Amino acid sequence: MSIYGTMRTGVSGMAAQANRIGVVADNMANVNTTGYKRSSTQFSSFILNNQSGTYNSGGVETHIRQHVTQQGAMQYTTSTTDLAVNGNGFFVVSDAGGTPFLTRAGSFVPDGEGNLINAGGFQLMGYPLADGDPNVVVNSMAGLEPVNISQNALEATPSTEGAFAANLPSGAEVGDTFQSSLLVYDYLGNPVKVDFDFVKIAPNQWGVTATDTVYGPTAAGTMTFDPLTGGITPEDFEITLPEAPNLRPEITFSHASMTQVAADYTVMRADVNGNAPSAVRGVEFSSDGTLYAVFENGDRRATHRVPLADVRSPDNLIATAGNVFSIGIDSGDVTMGFPGEGGMGTMVTGAVEQSNVDLADELTNMIEAQRGYQANSKVFQTGSDLLEVLVNLKR
Repeated sequence: MSIYGTMRTGVSGMAAQANRIGVVADNMANVNTTGYKRSSTQFSSFILNNQSGTYNSGGVETHIRQHVTQQGAMQYTTSTTDLAVNGNGFFVVSDAGGTPFLTRAGSFVPDGEGNLINAGGFQLMGYPLADGDPNVVVNSMAGLEPVNISQNALEATPSTEGAFAANLPSGAEVGDTFQSSLLVYDYLGNPVKVDFDFVKIAPNQWGVTATDTVYGPTAAGTMTFDPLTGGITPEDFEITLPEAPNLRPEITFSHASMTQVAADYTVMRADVNGNAPSAVRGVEFSSDGTLYAVFENGDRRATHRVPLADVRSPDNLIATAGNVFSIGIDSGDVTMGFPGEGGMGTMVTGAVEQSNVDLADELTNMIEAQRGYQANSKVFQTGSDLLEVLVNLKR
C-alpha cells in the first residue's frame, strides 16, 4: 500500500464531501426560488487494480443528480400572469439574444416593452394567434415568439362573422314579427347596429332580414323548421350581410341554433367578433395556455397560445444560470405540445411552483457531509504522520 495513495484517497474523499456541501449550499440558498429543482450528490467508488497481498487505495467520484421531475408545491398568488405547471412539461423562454431555454419558473411580469419576463429576465415564448390556430412543429420550437401583452392597444378589428339564435313561437300567426339587434364594428371600430326582423310567412316558415342601420346594406333569407323537432333545416343556415365598401366588411351570421317550439320569443345566443379601439386593461390565461387581452371596453381577444415543452429525461437537462435548463444529449430531444394534451401537464394560472427543496433534509445532508469531510481529513492526517515516520528513519 502506498502512503501517497492513502493521502490521495483522503483528498479524494474530502473533495467529494466538499462537492456535497456545495450542492447542499445551492439547495439551501434557493429554498425560496420559484420553480427551483434541487440537486443531490451521488457517490461512486474508484478502485485500482490490486494484486494478492497488496492493496492500492483508489478514491471516490461524485455525480450530481437533478431532481427535475419532482413536483414542487403550488403557491397561489393574485397575479394573472403567474403560471405554474402541474405535471410534465416546461415553459419555453428565451434570453435577450433569442436563445431558447426550458424553465418551471413561471412568475412572469411585463417589462417596459410589454414582454412577459420572469425573475431571471427570460421572456415567455408562445405562438401568435393573429393568423388563426398555430402551426405547431412537435419536435421543434419553430414559430415561437415573445409573448407581448401591449401590442393590441388601441387597435380596432372589424366584424366579419357572428351568430344569432332565438326561439320563434310555434303558435305565432302569419305576419307576426319579432325583432332584435346586434352591434358590429366597421373598419375603424365604429359601432354599427344591425337589426334582425323575423316574420312568419307560412306554417313552419319564417323570413329573416338583417339590416345595417348605419350604412344601409341588407340581407334576407327564409327559415324552414322541422314540424316534429322544431329545429331549423338545414342546420347550417346562415345569411351574409353585404360589404359596405371601404366602410365595413362582409359579415356572415350563423343561425344554426334557431328553434320553433311552443314558447315565447327568446334570444338564446348573440355573438359577433371584432372590437372598437380600446387600450389593454389586463390579460388572462386560460387552462389550455391561451392568452387573452382584456380591453377597457370589456372585450377579450386571444393573442397567443403558450405551449409546454418536454424531453425524455428531464433529470438530465443541463442546469443554467437563471433557473433555466438547456437540452443536452442525455436529456433527449424536445417535444412540443399544449397543456393537458399528449401527456403534458396542466397549466395553473394565478399560481407559481415552489422550490422542491426540503430544508430538513438539506440540514441533515450538511451534517453528514461535514462529518465525512472530517473523517477523510483524518485519513490524510494519518498518512501524513506515517510519511513523517518514514522520513525520520533516515535520521
